[in-house]
Amino acid sequence: MCTSFAVSAEEQYRKMTQTPVAKLIITLGIPTTISMLITNIYNMADSYFVSGISLSAGGATSIVFGVMAILQAFGFMFGHGAGSHISRMLGSKQLEKASKFASTGFFWALFFGILIMITGLIFIEPLMRLLGSTDTILPYAVDYCTFILLAAPAMTSSCVLNNILRYEGKAALAMIGLTTGGILNIALDPLFIFGFNMGIKGAGIATALSQYVSFGILLSMFIAKKTQSSISPKYFTKDRTILQIMATGLPSLARQGLTSISTMVLNMQAKMFGDAAIAAMGYVGRTSSLIFCVGLGIGQGFQPVAGFNYGAKKYSRVKKGTLFTWGFGTAFIGAIAAVCFIFAPEIISLFRKETEVLMIGSQALRINCAFLLVVPISVVVTMLFQSIGKSIPALILSCLQSGLIFIPLCFILPKFLGVLGIELSQPIAYFISALVSLPCMLVFLKNLPQDE
Repeated sequence: MCTSFAVSAEEQYRKMTQTPVAKLIITLGIPTTISMLITNIYNMADSYFVSGISLSAGGATSIVFGVMAILQAFGFMFGHGAGSHISRMLGSKQLEKASKFASTGFFWALFFGILIMITGLIFIEPLMRLLGSTDTILPYAVDYCTFILLAAPAMTSSCVLNNILRYEGKAALAMIGLTTGGILNIALDPLFIFGFNMGIKGAGIATALSQYVSFGILLSMFIAKKTQSSISPKYFTKDRTILQIMATGLPSLARQGLTSISTMVLNMQAKMFGDAAIAAMGYVGRTSSLIFCVGLGIGQGFQPVAGFNYGAKKYSRVKKGTLFTWGFGTAFIGAIAAVCFIFAPEIISLFRKETEVLMIGSQALRINCAFLLVVPISVVVTMLFQSIGKSIPALILSCLQSGLIFIPLCFILPKFLGVLGIELSQPIAYFISALVSLPCMLVFLKNLPQDE
């Protein structure tokens, strides 16, 4: 090992184990928050610009969101699975093992991205109908989704690169790649959609190009050796490393996979009330996701802190980080949700101004905002368990949070409450998930051993 690299690794170890916990989490969380914010803004930009084409085109972005959730499911499984192990390997100073986890996770994510792209393009129309597309939305959904699928390899593998950088404590490098692609997408959307008169295809092309630009920038960080772990075929292993990655990343796969299924169920149930309901619930989902990423982006800075210090056996820092992230996320989300609750009609009107869209969207957004205050509990607990390698409780809580409660509610409540039942399903699921997560967190923190 060269001297300069050894010094860099030792400095990083001291930073992750000696910097005051709150300061460290905020320092690592701010770049990730910016990245998540830009990512959600360009997702909303797609919805905003596409909604200018027609109501059915606006509904297509809600349908295709399910496909993007599938891609993220596999990307996050390999990314969080590899990243969690990498942070603990670096915490215990096992650098070569960290590179094995990084390379194995990356190449498997790339493979699954290619596999999903090919399969999705072959069965694209049945896939769109499965995700809840109506006859009027279908042509727009197919056009948009074609380019999303062409970007699938970049999306899945970028998730791994991004998460490795975060778990190494180098969130600023991850931010550069994600924000560059996001800003490019926002700039290209109106140019391709309206300037070149490409319609919804333009939005898809803009998204695909931005994803490959982000991928190239993130990969360059590893090629330039700005990381402790390495991406190289020589570190790719065929041993149980991939099983360890998948076991640790399974909660992310379950969470994002159930999100995709939940989106499908939501669209199918909303279809009974027309294209306006599909579009409105899609806009509410995008807005809630934006609130969520701003409020809990700091939590992304918590994950490498938890994993690194757990690996270094500094358990008091794990406890401090958990409580700080929960409190900070709750306060921040509460403030943003209050503003969105007040201005819900104005927010929905940014997308479409039809009376039915405004009525459904405004009410659903206000109900969501009222319950978002409890979301940090379940999210922080899931982040904690996944970061320290406790896969089973992380998996159970992820499933509860992402669909196991929501899906049956979404089938049952509309039968009695109509469209209000659809609007209430996700907020009630948030609340029940928080009730289960809170005692799990308190018991775990109480039983943490003393620092070694």
